[in-house]
Amino acid sequence: MKEHFKALTGLRAVAAIMVFLYHNRKYWRGWLPNFIIQNLNEFHIGVSLFFVLSGFLIAYTYQDKPCSSVKQYLKYLSVRFLRIFPIYLIILTISYVNNGFPPTNVSIYNFTLLKGFSDKYNLESLPQSWSLTVELTFYLLAPFIYHYLKRNYYLSLGFLLSLLCISLLVGYGWNYANGNPERWFYNWLFIFDCSFFGRFFEFFSGMFLAHLFLKGKDISKLFPSKNTTLLSILFILTTNYCISLFEVDTFDQGTQHVLGLILRNLALPVFVCSLIYGLITENTTFRKFLSSKTMILLGNASYIFYLVHIGYVNRKVYNYQYLGDRNFILLWVISILGYLIIEKPIYIYFKNKINN
Repeated sequence: MKEHFKALTGLRAVAAIMVFLYHNRKYWRGWLPNFIIQNLNEFHIGVSLFFVLSGFLIAYTYQDKPCSSVKQYLKYLSVRFLRIFPIYLIILTISYVNNGFPPTNVSIYNFTLLKGFSDKYNLESLPQSWSLTVELTFYLLAPFIYHYLKRNYYLSLGFLLSLLCISLLVGYGWNYANGNPERWFYNWLFIFDCSFFGRFFEFFSGMFLAHLFLKGKDISKLFPSKNTTLLSILFILTTNYCISLFEVDTFDQGTQHVLGLILRNLALPVFVCSLIYGLITENTTFRKFLSSKTMILLGNASYIFYLVHIGYVNRKVYNYQYLGDRNFILLWVISILGYLIIEKPIYIYFKNKINN
């Protein structure tokens, strides 16, 4: 099974490339056909791929073992936080040293990633890091979600829905009390678009698939009997197109409208799970491609690529050297070097310290 997971590492690179295309689409509006731009407007679904993958891999790796004791839970959290914070804090600190620190409260929100709970601050500094708050929230809750999932699927969903209701009550209650000037957990579109509480189904879908694998159940009937990988890709692209149909124009996004949001948050995760199942069970050319050494390296470096493809590092690279591909290849080179020289050594060193 772990051998087949190599393709899932390569899939992370594909997701990162989709996000890169999404963020750079505005530069191509003048010469690409509107139909292509319309679809690129929804390539933020690369983040959805990350979320479903994260749900699957965390559930498959840890299940609810961190719930066995406080010590195990803290060890689990420490290892997971090591995947996110070191590189993020390095880039954020360098950007502040270079550009100046914002007000103290904003600095604290950014360094702790609390900013991701506020519609006012979630795009501050490194704008793409809003999704790290979503990921960290999932890490905090994942063992408990899986604990309920093992006992009863509906119990787990009930737990997640109750968290959603609480987040909405907090945000709207805060707004009623004093206007909620910093827009914490406010409003509904922010919750469903930029928070774990509104996007939990993406993670849950991946966890549910992992649970079925771990239980050894025959889940082949849940997916197409043949060409699962190919059909899943077609379903994902079709869903992307359907989301784009709700755009008012090529400057809009379908997920800014209720039906587009529902398609991404509820329908798309099902097709991503189908793709994961296909990559694990089918011996296809696409799986071989994703499992290649190049794609695995890119997948491992995809987190840094995600952090540098827009924002501070991208601007610095752009000022120093601009290439016609929006520095796509150059940013990947930087990401690979950062992964091999900084991210991987730091992670291995501290992970060994935590586990010993």
